[in-house]
Amino acid sequence: MRDDQVDRIFRALADATRRDIVRRTLGAEASVSALAGLYEMSFAAVQKHVSVLESADLVTKRQQGRERLVRGNPNTLREAQALLDEYTLIWKGRISRLDAVLAEDSQHDSSGGS
Repeated sequence: MRDDQVDRIFRALADATRRDIVRRTLGAEASVSALAGLYEMSFAAVQKHVSVLESADLVTKRQQGRERLVRGNPNTLREAQALLDEYTLIWKGRISRLDAVLAEDSQHDSSGGS
């Protein structure tokens, strides 16, 4: 995944309303108008949130008659999770190395070394 894609995904997910829209649309499609009825904001504001999610490939939008239907994209979420898993491994490795250094330093101190 390219850096700009990662940035778009995590910027989109940084907003609680957008996270909720993704959650709601992962199981089933929802129209933008139905989604707008769930939030205390204008239809245009919800459309803007959906647009941000769509540009991050977290949702897809399709026209059906007069409605625009939104569906969450689980593949993009899996890619984001895989990236977070990589970061978790990196940090666990760093913490293990730090623990080893601290243990070695502690042993050195307790043995009276200088």
